[in-house]
Amino acid sequence: MKEQDSPDGAVDASRQQFSILVVDDEPGMLSFLQRALAQRHGRVDTAGSVEAAVPLLRRCLYDLIVLDISLPGRSGIDWLHELRNDGYAGEVVLITAYADLDTAINALRAGASDFLLKPFSVAQMLNAVERCFERSRLRRENFVLRREIEEKSTAVDGVVCQSGAMQGVCDRLARIAPTAATVLLTGESGTGKEVVARALHKMSRRAAGPFVPVNCAAIASELIESELFGHVRGAFTGAHAAREGLFYYAQGGTLFLDEISELPAAAQAKLLRVLEERRIRPLGSEQEIPVDVRVVAATNRDLKDEVAAQRFRQDLYYRLQVLELRLPPLRERPEDVEALARHFVATLAPMLGMPPLELTPRVLARLAAYDWPGNVRELRNLVERSLILGWFDLGPDESGNDAVAAPDERLEAVEKRHILATLAASAGNKSEAARRLGISRKTLDRKCTAWGCD
Repeated sequence: MKEQDSPDGAVDASRQQFSILVVDDEPGMLSFLQRALAQRHGRVDTAGSVEAAVPLLRRCLYDLIVLDISLPGRSGIDWLHELRNDGYAGEVVLITAYADLDTAINALRAGASDFLLKPFSVAQMLNAVERCFERSRLRRENFVLRREIEEKSTAVDGVVCQSGAMQGVCDRLARIAPTAATVLLTGESGTGKEVVARALHKMSRRAAGPFVPVNCAAIASELIESELFGHVRGAFTGAHAAREGLFYYAQGGTLFLDEISELPAAAQAKLLRVLEERRIRPLGSEQEIPVDVRVVAATNRDLKDEVAAQRFRQDLYYRLQVLELRLPPLRERPEDVEALARHFVATLAPMLGMPPLELTPRVLARLAAYDWPGNVRELRNLVERSLILGWFDLGPDESGNDAVAAPDERLEAVEKRHILATLAASAGNKSEAARRLGISRKTLDRKCTAWGCD
């Protein structure tokens, strides 16, 4: 089996974090597998029966279980059925010395990831474990991708560095990114802290790993520890199945803790310990799991004031403040307004399926005169709304004149855009377009003729 080694010759660190439980009633087999697997994977525990394995699984969320079918008491297949019903989502390789086609079929139906017949070679077992490792890795990556889609974060935004203030931010990013230090991002709401955190991740040596964003303010205080660190089955009321935390899914990458000031006191203490020891303990577990995660935290509050008010731990504040980066509000960098507006028009128009809008001198003057209390997020939302409407709805200026067009002209423009878009979606079939629009074919012909788009 070909190993993926790091540049210095060490086995891939992610494999060292892959935990395995071997369950077999033959002491020789347990010893053989423990020695073979421990050379490549950081944690390999063994048990001689299901009864001995159950408490181990309650204390540690194993990535893989190597399970003999013929065991004293409960069989491996019966226990596998129970594991899947209880919500265990890890990999399971079933092994047996006595197998026929029906046994193999039952094993796969029970939820086995692989099936090996004794006696097997070291290479066969290592290949099976490698396949499980890859499936586990892909499962983590898919989780992260789904979470990014659900978050609908400002992934289309870029770090625009036209102003001197943002040039300074970008210069510091370039210096900070290659290090492994924890970073604290501060600034008003909407200044683009998550955008900068993503840029920091992409510029770091962890760029190939996952970027996992967490909004600490959006998670109930009683669930935040389980969300971050995971839990074992029965850890609390309603914990019917074990669950891996976000630290686990961020292995080898970056965990972005937004609104860190909203973290409850108990979770603050646990986070401080994780940052110092680089190990997590899932709720209800007696075992600690090593983690290789860079933490980037963000807040729109002054953490020194939160510490003074005894709402935030002072030791955690100093641990997070290894490298602090302040993002200036948009009103302090007016040179970036035009560049950001053009960036949003260029990136959002294709996403929305809308033609880009022209940033006329009149519009740009109005944008520059505004103080943007909602910062970059407010500007992005304005551009998105304007692309949908078909004009920059900036309201009247000091003279009472609108920035772009009179209301009646706007309504006609919206109607035209909607009809032409429907025609395009109907592949130019006017009858189909009229049906979708709820108007007569004659009305549609008349409007197309008036617009010169027959």
